[in-house]
Amino acid sequence: MRDLAFLLFVGALLPIALLHPWVGIMLWTWISVMNPHRLLWTINTWPVAATVAGVTLLGLLLTRDKRRIPLTPATITLALFALWICVASAFAIKYDHEMFSKVMKIIFMIFIALIVLSERRHIEWLTVILTASIAFYGVKGGVFTLATGGGFRVWGPPGTFIGGNNEIALAIVLIIPLMYFFYGYYKNRWLKFALIGSMVLCAIAALGTHSRGALLAIVAMAFLLWWRSDKKLILGPVLFLVGLVSLAFLPEEWWLRMQTMQNYEQDQSAMGRINAWHAMFNIAKDRFFGGGFDIYRYEVFQIYAPVPEDVHAAHSIYLQVLGEHGFIGLFLYLMIGFFTWQTAAWIRKHTRGVPEVEWTGRLAAMCQVSMFGFAVGGAFLSLAYFDLPYNITVLVVIMRMYVERKLKAIKTGESIPEDRTGLLTPRAVTASAAPA
Repeated sequence: MRDLAFLLFVGALLPIALLHPWVGIMLWTWISVMNPHRLLWTINTWPVAATVAGVTLLGLLLTRDKRRIPLTPATITLALFALWICVASAFAIKYDHEMFSKVMKIIFMIFIALIVLSERRHIEWLTVILTASIAFYGVKGGVFTLATGGGFRVWGPPGTFIGGNNEIALAIVLIIPLMYFFYGYYKNRWLKFALIGSMVLCAIAALGTHSRGALLAIVAMAFLLWWRSDKKLILGPVLFLVGLVSLAFLPEEWWLRMQTMQNYEQDQSAMGRINAWHAMFNIAKDRFFGGGFDIYRYEVFQIYAPVPEDVHAAHSIYLQVLGEHGFIGLFLYLMIGFFTWQTAAWIRKHTRGVPEVEWTGRLAAMCQVSMFGFAVGGAFLSLAYFDLPYNITVLVVIMRMYVERKLKAIKTGESIPEDRTGLLTPRAVTASAAPA
C-alpha cells in the first residue's frame, strides 16, 4: 500500500516539476534527505532521485525564466571544492567511481537549487521539507526509545548516508533548531505543543542512538541556543529539565557507553578512530591531492596507519576530507562553512528591526545553531557529503538574495509580490519568536 501511495504522490508531482522546476527541487530534496523509497517493500531500488532530477533539469531547460547561479563567497568556494575533488580524484590511490558520482550529483543538484530558488515561498518550503524529512525519523525514534526504555539503538534508513546510528543521530540534532524556529513562528497553541513534543522526542531519539558525538552536538547547540536567547533565565531551566527527563529514560548500557569518552584508551572503537585519524593525516602529508574516496582499505592502512591491521573509516568530517582530498580540500571545505556562517550573520544584522524580513534573521540564527552542532558532532562522524548541511548553505544564500531585494524594495517603496503567496503568512508571526 505504501509503495502505491509513494508512486502516486511522486507521479502526480513530476508533471508539475516539469512546468515549475522549483517543485522538482523540493521533491528531489525530500527524496535525497529523507530517502522515503528506502522504506518501501518492492520498489526501494528504483532510481527515484535520478528520475526526479532528470525531470527537473528538463523543466529548467524549457522554462523561459532567466536564471543564474548567485556568485557569493559560499557558492564560489563550493564550486572550487567540487573542482578540487575532480582534480584530486584523478590522482587518487584507487578511483572510486560510485562515490565520486554520488558526491558530484549532490553538489550538482545543490547548484541547480541555487539557480531555481529565490522567492519567499521557496525559502519556507525548503525549510519545511528539510525539517520534516528528518523529524520523521526523530519522532519515530523517540517513541521507539521510550517504548523500549532505551535498550535498543535507533537506526536510520539502510543504504543511505544516515543509515548508521551515529549518522541519523547527528541528522536529527541538526533539525531541532529549525523546529525551534517554527515554534517561534506560529501562533497556534496546538501546533506549538506538537512542535515542543516533537523536539523532545527528537532529542530522546538522538540519545537513543547511543551516539557519543550526538550527545556532544546536543550540548553544544543547547549552549549556543541559550547564549543567544534574550530569555536566558527561562530557557536555561527548561533546557536543563528536558535534559534530565530525557536522560532518565536511558538504561545503564547508555551510561556505560558515554563514560568511554573519559576512558577512551580502553575503548576499542575510540582507539580505532584515533588510528584512522593518524592514517588520514599521514596520507595528506604524503600526497598533495589526498588519497581519494577509496582509502579505507587494508593495503592503504599498511602504509599510513600506526596500527596497520585496524582499518576504520575516518569518523570525522575534517579528517575524512583531509585524507581524501588533502590540505587544500580541507581548507575549501572549511571555507564553505565559514562563508555560510558569515552570510547568516549578515542576514541577522541587516534584518533587525525590519518587520518585513525579521523572520529571515531568526531563521538564519537557527541555521547557525545547526551548523554549530554539525561542526561539533561532525568531528566524530564520516558525514562530509551528507546533503543536509549543503542544503542549509542553499537556504542561507537564497535568504540573503531575498533580503537584499526586499530591503531595496522597502527603500524605494516598491513591493515584492511573492510575499502574498508565502507558506508562512505574516499573520502567523508571533511577537517573541526564536532568538536572533
